[in-house]
Amino acid sequence: MPATEAFPLLASPRGDYLTKSAGPKSNDNQRTARRRKSSGLGGEIRAGDTGVPALATLDVRQSSPATLRAERERYENKPFSKKRKARSLFRQWRRYALKNTWVSPLVVLLIFLGLYAINPTPLNPIHHFIFLSHEIPTEFVSGTETHYGKGRWDFAFVAFYTIVLSFTREFIMQTFLRPFSKYSGMRTRAKQSRFMEQMYTALYFGVTGPWGLYVMSRTSMWYFNTRAMYEGFPHKTSEGFFKFYYLFQASYWLQQAIVLLLGLEKPRKDYKELVWHHVVSLSLIGLSYRFHFTHMGLGVFITHDISDFFLATSKTLNYIDSPMVGPYFAIFIGAWVYFRHYLNLIILYSEFYEFKTVGPYELDWETEQYKCDISHWISTFLLSCLQGLNLFWLYHIIRIAYRFAVTKVGKDDRSDIDSEEEEERRAEEIRLSKVGLDKGASEKVMANVDVNGHGNGNGKTTAVDLTTNDITNRKEHRTEP
Repeated sequence: MPATEAFPLLASPRGDYLTKSAGPKSNDNQRTARRRKSSGLGGEIRAGDTGVPALATLDVRQSSPATLRAERERYENKPFSKKRKARSLFRQWRRYALKNTWVSPLVVLLIFLGLYAINPTPLNPIHHFIFLSHEIPTEFVSGTETHYGKGRWDFAFVAFYTIVLSFTREFIMQTFLRPFSKYSGMRTRAKQSRFMEQMYTALYFGVTGPWGLYVMSRTSMWYFNTRAMYEGFPHKTSEGFFKFYYLFQASYWLQQAIVLLLGLEKPRKDYKELVWHHVVSLSLIGLSYRFHFTHMGLGVFITHDISDFFLATSKTLNYIDSPMVGPYFAIFIGAWVYFRHYLNLIILYSEFYEFKTVGPYELDWETEQYKCDISHWISTFLLSCLQGLNLFWLYHIIRIAYRFAVTKVGKDDRSDIDSEEEEERRAEEIRLSKVGLDKGASEKVMANVDVNGHGNGNGKTTAVDLTTNDITNRKEHRTEP
């Protein structure tokens, strides 16, 4: 009869690994095997611009209960000090904010809303952060819709909604998507993080894609009428729907760029492509808005949003091992080619014909007429760079599809998930080795863990707990008479 433990583990070990055992004497021969991947495409689809990390997916390890208990004991044994009390409160707040990354942007938003509630009128400067600015009186524009110009207060609007998007992104990820990823059977933090990022991206572009098409339907550009992009130039004013959409999109890309450039996470294998894509995108957004090429920018927004929706949903299906991932990946390739290449090449082609022939073609700073040779070559260069990045990603997408069709394994060799899972395992081994434990000794320590609440939920003691216990023991030894 096989031997059984008196107190079996309550949970499986941390990480997506299986431990093979051959009986009571298998501790010396224990080896680790990686869980078999069952996804149709395998690994990760490392293509496109949807892989920007979030604060919610950063690998911030929380201190163990033993560590927190030791810190509290050291603090209580020291004499009272206001400065020390302030530092303690700050550490508690920092620990809470790192665990709940949506709290900090929420506090900032509540401060803004509180200041606006004091005087909720256009006279309050906070009004320009929350609502559109530079409204044009109806007697100066044709039609019944309210039109808006452009000005410095637009920067305040973009800044505020950058904070709004930071809050919504972190809140949705931590409150809804992380529990859903665990419910879907994702064990490793790396896979959970990628799933959360792609699921949120799919939700966002699932809204902005149709929203952009609706905005275009209210203009003469429907459906991607490139001639209408240059008719009536310069486009100094726009409807409220148009301006809100354009600035809101600018806030999204700015928020993504800030998180990416802060370097809060180890750079992924496509980090350079992502950075370059965001540099080109923000340059196009800023220059098109300042120099009145927003009609062209609207078309670029829509093509990328819709293709990004299909990309993010395809990655999401891959992470949850859906049987639909293969057929849906084929649909995604068709959407990518149509929106990112066919329609974008039509816009790029118009640069060499309609850009010069439709409407005035001259540089006049007084009348804000900027459709000239300088703007032509700048916009052509940026759109060509964007198209080059899209072609680079298309190459990897087709390679994944080819491998899947030929070998039934479409894994992208630029995937980060496997390497990050391996790093998680190595980090656990390093934490044990730092306290002088080899594999056999660590197993003995884990087997002798207390059951009075001091051990982890999986019945094992981490290196952090061992280090904390060592510090506590030394402290007790010093206090003995």
